[in-house]
Amino acid sequence: MSPSEPDTGLRTLKKQRTRQAIADAAIALFLDRGFEQVSVAEIAAVAEVSKPTLFRYFGSKEELVLHRFADHLGEAGRVVRDRAAGLTALDALERHHQAGLAARDPNTGLTDDPEVLAFLRLVYETPSLSAHLFDYLEADTRALTEALDPDGAVAARLVAAQYTAVRQVLAHATWSRLAGGLDFAEAARKADAETAEAFALLRGGAAARGF
Repeated sequence: MSPSEPDTGLRTLKKQRTRQAIADAAIALFLDRGFEQVSVAEIAAVAEVSKPTLFRYFGSKEELVLHRFADHLGEAGRVVRDRAAGLTALDALERHHQAGLAARDPNTGLTDDPEVLAFLRLVYETPSLSAHLFDYLEADTRALTEALDPDGAVAARLVAAQYTAVRQVLAHATWSRLAGGLDFAEAARKADAETAEAFALLRGGAAARGF
């Protein structure tokens, strides 16, 4: 091991901690006062970094929030590519969504964590965040399209777009019920039932194209 390797590891760790500290400061301020009411300068001050440093880690104010979705980018495409032999693409995606519900994955909207529910409210009810979220969804749709058909045929693009839209509708509907005070067990039951219904509707159109 060269002498520089430990230093490189420490620098990487420091960068990760700085990035996390900036994001945590931003989201705490947004949840407390609202996205539009908080300036980048305030976030930088709380995180104890300069504005140029903040923008080295995050390209925009919106990214301070939406980076939490980055880990899931391309997930649907990976699920389809890695599915077991004999399993259709939609079967694999439905199983993945059901597994997310069982794990209380926030991306399904099914969570009993008050902080996560508040974070989702921030995203869904802030117009600029909702608009930027579509950039992530479009990237997901492109990745899923490629997994369904590397040539990007229109049929694959349509199925991918429909799946992405369905996933978001399901997540928002589940979050809305929980945010409105519905009992968690009842919200979970409805989420399971609506997932089955949604994928049955998707299969009606996709099966004819072999997806």
